[in-house]
Amino acid sequence: MPKVRIVFDRVRLEEKMLEEKAIELGHDTKMIDAKTTNINTESKRSDFDFGDVVLERCVSYFRGLHFTACLEFLDVPVFNTTQVATNCGNKLLTSLLLKKHNVSTPKTYFSFSSESAVETLDKQGYPLVIKPIVGSWGRGVILLKDRDTADAIIEVREISDGPLDRIYYLQEAIKRPPRDIRAIAVGDQVIAAMYRTSSGGGFKTNIALGGEPVPCEITKELEDICIKASRAVGGGILGIDVMEDEKRGFVVHEVNNTVEFKGLAKVAKRNIPKEMIEFAVNSALR
Repeated sequence: MPKVRIVFDRVRLEEKMLEEKAIELGHDTKMIDAKTTNINTESKRSDFDFGDVVLERCVSYFRGLHFTACLEFLDVPVFNTTQVATNCGNKLLTSLLLKKHNVSTPKTYFSFSSESAVETLDKQGYPLVIKPIVGSWGRGVILLKDRDTADAIIEVREISDGPLDRIYYLQEAIKRPPRDIRAIAVGDQVIAAMYRTSSGGGFKTNIALGGEPVPCEITKELEDICIKASRAVGGGILGIDVMEDEKRGFVVHEVNNTVEFKGLAKVAKRNIPKEMIEFAVNSALR
């Protein structure tokens, strides 16, 4: 049987579910801690026990991205690839790719200084949503309703002045129901979808912030836009975040590389970890 390896930096419920399902399917399965693994330019694949395929599941985006690059250097099949991780992990790149591949997506503005960001906000009007170009769980995603709020957020960014703070990603606020859709695409299939409703009436719907999972029917329209979005960023095992615009219908606002699925697993009809493992194994052994 194929050897499946799961790379992690923190074991969440998702990694436990993947490990249990891989063992249940009969695969030689091992968990590998990225934090204790050393790779160098003289390393060979035979120096490690990376098996036949690796599922990269690091919580840290940058750790996972660079570990994936090392795995590819060693010619180890890994999901997702470095290019896909790069495309999904940077929201600016994701937005550009979605638009370039004609995937309906919110209008998004990019500014490269605080002065330019203020110009955009004043010209386009409020509200706009500001997001860090790298980040998850809704952290740093703020609805800018007026100039005072914008000035406060910009001031914080100028004080911290990290390299990513200098890139301003401003997105139109979609007129939608108080929910969004998280779908999981595995290859060219959408295997599960759920509505995430906002907790306490806020505009954020992340499960990590208390958003409630509700089953969502996978219609042909939803499947089509999710597969199109997946292909736009390079494909693989992905979480697609979709909003329901009052006029345009479905719009994709994010694509997730190491997608969390514990909330969706509660309401999904198909077995999510099973689908992920079988896809990875079959793809690696082709």
